[in-house]
Amino acid sequence: MQPLVIVADIGGTNTRVALADGRVVRQATVTKYRNAEYPDLESVLKTYLAAQGLIKVDGICVAAAGPVSDGVAEMTNIDWTITCPNIAAATGATKTAILNDLQAQGQALGAIADENLHTVVDGPTKIGGTMLVVGLGTGVNAAPVHNTPWGRVVAPSECGHITMPVRTDEDLALSRFVETYGEDAHGFTGVEDVLAGRGIEHIHAFVTHSAGRPAHLTSAQIMEAIAARDPDALETARHYVRVLGQELGNLAMIHLPYGGIFLIGGMSRAMAPMFAEMHLAQHFHEKGRMSHIVKDCAISIVTDDFAALTGCAVYLANGGIG
Repeated sequence: MQPLVIVADIGGTNTRVALADGRVVRQATVTKYRNAEYPDLESVLKTYLAAQGLIKVDGICVAAAGPVSDGVAEMTNIDWTITCPNIAAATGATKTAILNDLQAQGQALGAIADENLHTVVDGPTKIGGTMLVVGLGTGVNAAPVHNTPWGRVVAPSECGHITMPVRTDEDLALSRFVETYGEDAHGFTGVEDVLAGRGIEHIHAFVTHSAGRPAHLTSAQIMEAIAARDPDALETARHYVRVLGQELGNLAMIHLPYGGIFLIGGMSRAMAPMFAEMHLAQHFHEKGRMSHIVKDCAISIVTDDFAALTGCAVYLANGGIG
C-alpha cells in the first residue's frame, strides 16, 4: 500500500490541502482555507485532519510562497513561520518536507497530464534535459529543474527581483517610469515590477501617462480592456509581451532548458491569448548570433491548478526530506 500523506500549497491569501497516496493526489480531498482565519499553518492542518476523520498521516510536504532556508519557511504576506517539527507535531507525520512553491511546481513536471500543458512557443524537447518553471502571478520567480543520476534537483531562486531587461529606448523609458511610480516605488525596476499582476498595472500607467491621459486601472480591468481591444490596453499588452519574451530569453541563455520552459500562474494564463499577436516567440528568440540556442527551447503554459500539490507528493515519494 502507498503511504498516506498530506500535501499543502500555501499562498499569501489561501492554503490548499489534500491527501495523497504516494505520488497521486486525491482530487476529491482538496480543500481551501483562508489564511486570515487561522493563526498558523498547524491550525489549518489540525482542522483538515479532523474534517477527514484522521488522527495522523505517514508524511507531509508543504509548498510555501516565500523563501525556505534550513527547513524553515518565512511567509512574506502573512505572519506565519513554518517548520518541519511543527507540522510533524500537528499531523503525526514521521516524514516531513517544506518546499518553495516554485520548487514544488518543478517537482511536478513530468507528472502533469498532457491536457494541462499548452505550447505557446514551438521548439524541440530533449527528454531528460534541464527544464525551467516560471511563475507569473502576484509575484514573479523562476526555478531550474535538473534531472540527475541521484534524483531531481529544483534549485531555489528569487530571480523575479533582478533588473528588468532594457534593450530599447522604450524599455529604458518604462524602467525609469516604474522606478518612481506609485506609493510602493523603491527606485529600482525589477522583473516583478513589470511582469507580476501589479506590473501590468505599472505598464498601463506608463502607457497612459506617456499619451497624456493618465489612467489607473487594476490588472483585472486591464484584462477586460484588452479583451475589448482598447488601444491603451493593447499597447500595454505589447510592452508586457516584449519584456516577458526578453526575460524568458535571458533565463533560457542562463539555464539552457532544452527540456522546456513551463509558465505557471494567473498572469501567464490571462496573457496567453496575446502571445502570438504580440510576437512572444520573436522577442524570446532575439539573441543575435546566439539565437539558435533559444530556438531549441519550447515554452508551454501549465493549467493544472493542483500542480504544486502533485509536486509535493512526488517529492515525498522520491524520498525527499527537509
